[in-house]
Amino acid sequence: MLPLRDNIPRRTKPLMTGLIIAINVIIYINQARMGRPELYEFIYQFGLIPQDFVSQPLDNLFTPISSMFLHGGLGHLLGNMWMLALFGDNVEDRMGKLKFLVFYLLSGLAAGLIHLAFNRLSPVPTIGASGAVAGVMAAYVFLFPLAKVLTVIPIFIFPYLITLPALIFIGIWFLTQVYYGTMALAFGNSFGGIAWWAHIGGFVFGALLYRKFLKKELRYY
Repeated sequence: MLPLRDNIPRRTKPLMTGLIIAINVIIYINQARMGRPELYEFIYQFGLIPQDFVSQPLDNLFTPISSMFLHGGLGHLLGNMWMLALFGDNVEDRMGKLKFLVFYLLSGLAAGLIHLAFNRLSPVPTIGASGAVAGVMAAYVFLFPLAKVLTVIPIFIFPYLITLPALIFIGIWFLTQVYYGTMALAFGNSFGGIAWWAHIGGFVFGALLYRKFLKKELRYY
């Protein structure tokens, strides 16, 4: 399923969302210009490697943050940034710019910690904004559960357009993460190299703590 747009108007310009997207795009363009050996070195230096973080946490203290701004391919980047653009503007609107940035980064950190908990001995770098974006999606669905999300569902080669409540769209997305995360635990693999539990960790963090980051006048609605 691919969301195209929602029906929630924003009251302020999503400057922080735009800045986060711009930083991710600039870093990806820089990655795309690297040769393969240089790119591997870059990812291993700034990606979150569970085995290295567990054995030498002080030497890898920055990697849970830096890894959020790296992506493994153009599709990876576009998917994350599209979801952030679609859902982040309204969440930023309700939190304010600085609180939204802190919430985004903490969601990504929570995602990284959950990934570490399930993959302590993994030597594979984890990169991507998916965990942080998952936190934003959680905040969105709790703030706007009945928002209408125009969605493309591919049926064979034909795109089918349907409008779904945010609760249904994001609920299906979350249950998919739980399903594949459970399968990864059961069969000892990552199902396509995706950090499913990082997504779940970011989402759960966002769901539990998003209210703490809302503007004061909205916090108790």
